[in-house]
Amino acid sequence: MKVLFSDQFVKSLNKHKGIKKIIQRKVDMITDHSIELGEPLKGSFRGYYSCPDSCPVKRNFLIVFLYCYVCRRKGDDKVVLCNDCNETYDDTIKFIDLGPHNEVYGL
Repeated sequence: MKVLFSDQFVKSLNKHKGIKKIIQRKVDMITDHSIELGEPLKGSFRGYYSCPDSCPVKRNFLIVFLYCYVCRRKGDDKVVLCNDCNETYDDTIKFIDLGPHNEVYGL
């Protein structure tokens, strides 16, 4: 499994350094069990998954990710439009963002 981290994810990770070890464990869990742990998102986040309830980092804290294989099979690649989609293998998980619910969703 190949794992990629967006610039936004890295920026958010640096912002939440105090829980970096917990986030690392959750990233490892998602990498090992992405579909079982992920909850598909809707609306403008269609194609992405979050890991809020099944593997919370802390209360109201989300990790948003994309699993390329599922994205392509569901046709969400037509909505997500990753810049590197053609160069990315199916067995890639892209970590997009993390943080409190209202920050991630821009509420």
